[in-house]
Amino acid sequence: MHETVLELLQRNAAHAETFRTRFDDVQDGQHPEAVTVCCSDSRVLQDHLWGNDDPGHVFTCSNIGNRVVQRTEAGEVVSGDVLYPIRHTGTETVVVVGHTGCGAVTATYDEVTDGLDEPAGITHCIDVLKTRLEAGVEALPDGLSRDEAVNHLVEYNVDRQVEFLLESDDVPDSVTVVGVVYDFQDVYGGERGEVHVVNVDGETSVDALAAAHPDLGPRVQRLWAY
Repeated sequence: MHETVLELLQRNAAHAETFRTRFDDVQDGQHPEAVTVCCSDSRVLQDHLWGNDDPGHVFTCSNIGNRVVQRTEAGEVVSGDVLYPIRHTGTETVVVVGHTGCGAVTATYDEVTDGLDEPAGITHCIDVLKTRLEAGVEALPDGLSRDEAVNHLVEYNVDRQVEFLLESDDVPDSVTVVGVVYDFQDVYGGERGEVHVVNVDGETSVDALAAAHPDLGPRVQRLWAY
């Protein structure tokens, strides 16, 4: 067996030893308090970033670019991965998690500015992002480096995903939708690995968010007030 698989199995054995009693209350069903939509980047450890060790607490979805949009024959709809816990497990909080240095956003930026040649599967994902990020690329402030432009667009992408959820008839008005950015590149000036709130139910003004949610304190932060 390949060494990597053996190592994964060894780590799983340690996991099973630690978690064997933690499934008692969730073996027959789940009622997660939040559904998170994260980028599938290997540097974004979905449960760890929340300090979550409780099975059944967070319903985690991931894909490149933390997309909530799924293309179907009927048009664009909220991804079933995100919609399932909203419809079937009583979950009323959605958190869209972007991250600094996102490769999918970088690829979309490069596609918009220079064009890319990628396999069809990657092209499909980038195209879903591209339709939402093109306007953001055009609106970027002057003088940004490529890395700075990407991190501005990370916020812009989170905003567009939140917007799509809020506008969908499939998502009840009772659901709270929060957009955040996970920073491990010292972009926001806090600790590496901190989550920064950039959007709550479509509100993106830092001042308005801070006033409406004083308990969030310094976690309300944005790079780009466009």
